[in-house]
Amino acid sequence: MNLELLESFGQNYPEEADGTLDCISMALTCTFNRWGTLLAVGCNDGRIVIWDFLTRGIAKIISAHIHPVCSLCWSRDGHKLVSASTDNIVSQWDVLSGDCDQRFRFPSPILKVQYHPRDQNKVLVCPMKSAPVMLTLSDSKHVVLPVDDDSDLNVVASFDRRGEYIYTGNAKGKILVLKTDSQDLVASFRVTTGTSNTTAIKSIEFARKGSCFLINTADRIIRVYDGREILTCGRDGEPEPMQKLQDLVNRTPWKKCCFSGDGEYIVAGSARQHALYIWEKSIGNLVKILHGTRGELLLDVAENWSAFAPDFKELDENVEYEERESEFDIEDEDKSEPEQTGADAAEDEEVDVTSVDPIAAFCSSDEELEDSKALLYLPIAPEVEDPEENPYGPPPDAVPTSLMDEGASSEKKRQSSADGSQPPKKKPKTTNIELQGVPNDEVHPLLGVKGDGKSKKKQAGRPKGSKGKEKDSPFKPKLYKGDRGLPLEGSTKGKVQAELSQPLAEQEEQSQNCYEDRETLGSSHSVIR
Repeated sequence: MNLELLESFGQNYPEEADGTLDCISMALTCTFNRWGTLLAVGCNDGRIVIWDFLTRGIAKIISAHIHPVCSLCWSRDGHKLVSASTDNIVSQWDVLSGDCDQRFRFPSPILKVQYHPRDQNKVLVCPMKSAPVMLTLSDSKHVVLPVDDDSDLNVVASFDRRGEYIYTGNAKGKILVLKTDSQDLVASFRVTTGTSNTTAIKSIEFARKGSCFLINTADRIIRVYDGREILTCGRDGEPEPMQKLQDLVNRTPWKKCCFSGDGEYIVAGSARQHALYIWEKSIGNLVKILHGTRGELLLDVAENWSAFAPDFKELDENVEYEERESEFDIEDEDKSEPEQTGADAAEDEEVDVTSVDPIAAFCSSDEELEDSKALLYLPIAPEVEDPEENPYGPPPDAVPTSLMDEGASSEKKRQSSADGSQPPKKKPKTTNIELQGVPNDEVHPLLGVKGDGKSKKKQAGRPKGSKGKEKDSPFKPKLYKGDRGLPLEGSTKGKVQAELSQPLAEQEEQSQNCYEDRETLGSSHSVIR
């Protein structure tokens, strides 16, 4: 085989794990911004951790929710972030300040939230046991999207690449294509398993470039379609998928699927083990399986193919590099220069050093320029544990008495700033979304407990009290001493509250008596033994 010919083709998919990010708590969902520079991670304790992916450091932590974060999505310019938690709340966040702009409370748990690819004023929400809902953030209004069958409300939805259409899929394998502005039905088809049997739609994902999209179904097959063909077939069409991707050996179910940045590869995370499968879209062949730590399970997959250079290639062995003649020469001495005449000979060529050429990886296929207002990186502010009493100017003793009265108000401002106290934040507006016919007692799949025959439901959020019969769940927020306090039960809680209202001297005296009683009990216990 001609090795020199193979070296001219650079591969654009990873060969091995690049590294790990040590998150503060268990990560449930993650997503990159458009440029792959910031990574938002939703944790089981309700916090959103934003990582600078270039430095692999934490750039910001937002205390977003009390309950676990189950879905995240970046806005187009990267300044906003929308999140959903298991307590049925959808929130919009300002990434720079970390403040909450708006909140929406739904009657049922949220499976997915997604910004409109071109208009960040619109958000698509997929609640459980309900038709998808499109929110308008400016006026807090919502529109319920039409569904194919009112009895089957297990619906997933997604915007297409430009946001012109919304694709929805139900548990019976029916795909509807709706116009985003008018919610009119444009096209529809049914996903079948070779015969007349249908299969449930688990997720719909679109490529960032091109018109292709994939459908992850319950029959463990990933089907790739061309969006232009779907629109051409119209209603009740029968389009054929471009590719059918599956694991024929292990029959692996897929947790999450996505395209690469250039749309040439498809990645799927296994629901059974920590493994990533990579296929080439044009041919449909499996090119790589990336195995992670044994015993771990995947919860989410996010792509950032821009981390690899376009000409990136990995060599199996060292290759001797042959330097070309005059490769590193400043000027080529053998090159014949054309004769310059007239004004061109007098003027030197001007070099433009101010304009910046757009990076093709950061632009969509229908764009020529980058977004100048985009948020690519976050400034990291240092945290001061023990600030000085008066960091501004000289100490108070050095100020003349004649100026004390005049600067009283300014001193109070400086002292408040030195104490770290900030003006109270504006409380975000909370809008209740009412959906007809939606049950209010549904539990998010992350919090569900599998029972033996009977469907047991676990109460969302933090436990009110434990009697020793409940088992610890990995998605239950952990409380650490000194962070958010330890749970107190029964008489102990009442005793601590009573002690807090007593003077300090009495508390010390009681603690000393308790310590002596404890020693007496310990000695008597040893005598009894």
